[in-house]
Formats: sequence, structure tokens, C-alpha cells
Amino acid sequence: MITKPRILLWPGVLKVIIMLCLWAANLVIAGQGKLLETAGLTQIEGSGGGGIVPWATISGYDSRDETSLSAFNSLVFLDDYRLHSFGASVGLFDRLEVSFARQNLNLSASGDQIQQNIYGAKIRLYGDLIYTLLPQISIGMQHKRLEDGAIASSVGAKNNNSGTDFYIAATKVHLGAVGGYNLVWNLVGRATKANQLGLLGFGGGKNNDYQMVFESSVGVLLSRHFAVGYEFRQKPNNLVGVKEDDWHDFFITYIPNKRFNITLAWTQLGDIAGAKNQNGFYLSATGYLW
Repeated sequence: MITKPRILLWPGVLKVIIMLCLWAANLVIAGQGKLLETAGLTQIEGSGGGGIVPWATISGYDSRDETSLSAFNSLVFLDDYRLHSFGASVGLFDRLEVSFARQNLNLSASGDQIQQNIYGAKIRLYGDLIYTLLPQISIGMQHKRLEDGAIASSVGAKNNNSGTDFYIAATKVHLGAVGGYNLVWNLVGRATKANQLGLLGFGGGKNNDYQMVFESSVGVLLSRHFAVGYEFRQKPNNLVGVKEDDWHDFFITYIPNKRFNITLAWTQLGDIAGAKNQNGFYLSATGYLW
């Protein structure tokens, strides 16, 4: 049975999460093995990376003999939808990442809510963001399970229950490459059947096979604490009569220390389930618990 959202609680939830992250930032010590900013952020599916795109980075600041634990909270405010994503990830020895994310999509017009759990894993295969000539390269997966597939079925998804994405990511930082500022870039190839991240099910009447899609990020580290950049995410188009557009965002990130970061972005997500021109703000915070 589809539950009704409590949209009025959102500002309070956001305030509590940010306060908890700030509180944790003052109490805990993050790993000291990586340079500031090189842990990346947490994307809306729970993996370490940018906002909408995973990176090859392992979440947290753990070195090769350390572990890390981080928690995140993200909100996307669109014209007709509100997406709340939150979760946690564990980094093991700068080699393996295990993550969990919970997504709640509120449909403003109908008052319905779509809920999805995402279980992720990523392993670093080669390289380092800074210290190797070639980029850091990782492979990952995100297994997605819908709690209620009624809306996915109504738009024509072939599978209204679960699906798994597989991806390979390459990420590199070039020191002083842009007028003396550090440049970071990221490329991702993803095999997926997911419609709108899986929130509208998997596969459809146009296509029910895995498709390879392309994702990318580029950013400039303006200082030790601020970064700006752009992200792109290509989307499959599986459903009959329901267009799915590619995603874009422009972001600014504040990273005061190795225990906390916050990102604000302007997102352009195109048509979603028949609602056109879905643009809005993205706000995300990550706290590193150790």
C-alpha cells in the first residue's frame, strides 16, 4: 500500500540531520591517510562520488591500513517531486566500499510516495587520484529494491521489484592544472535497466535489456575548502510513452575539514514520469564518523 508523505516534516528532518553531522564533526577524528577533498562526496544512491554520479574513490579518508564510516543526507527539490535520500557507507583499507541508501520520492500532485533501498559495493582495481600517472579505477554495483511497485507497473515497467546496476569509474586529480587550481575529472560507464534510478522500476516496452550509459564529472578545487563543478548523467529510455531525459547539475561544495562536507547544486533533470522540465535545488551533507 502506498504511504502518504509528510512533506511538512522535511525542513525539520533536514535541520536535525545537519545538526547531527555538525555535532559529529566536532567529536570524531576522520582517517588521516588521504588529502583533504580527495574522499569526494556521497551521491544520491549512496556510493562515494559526486551528487548524481559515483566516482572511483572509496568513501571516507581511510588509508590502506585504516577503515572509515560515513553517513549522508540529501534532498532534491523539484517542481513536482521531492527526493530524500539518506544512508551510510563503510570504507575498508582504501580498497573496498560497502554502502546503503534509502530513497523516498514524494509526488506533489498525487501525494503518493515511492520508496527504494539501494545496497552498493565498490572495489578499487588500480591507481590513485594523485600519485599514479593513470587515473584511479574502480568497479561497482548498486542493487535496488522497490518497496511498492504499483507506480512502476502503472507506467509500464517490466520489473516492478528489483534490479542491479554495474559500473566502472575512472577518477583523476591534476594538481595546479587550471590557473594554479587543482582539476578533478571522473568518467563512468554504467550497465543498467533502471527507470529514473529504479524508482519507476526496471526495463520497459521499448527495451528490457541492459543498456550502457555514460556519466561524467568535472570540478575545480578553488581552495582547500571549496570546489565547483558540473555533472552529467545519461539515462536509458525504456518505457513506452514516458520520456526519460539525461541529467545535469552545477554544484558548489564546502569542505571545512575531514569530518564534514556540504554541497549545494542546481539540477536539470528534464521530464520525469510525464512531468516536464523538472529543475530545482540539490542539498547534501556527509559526516565522517571515523
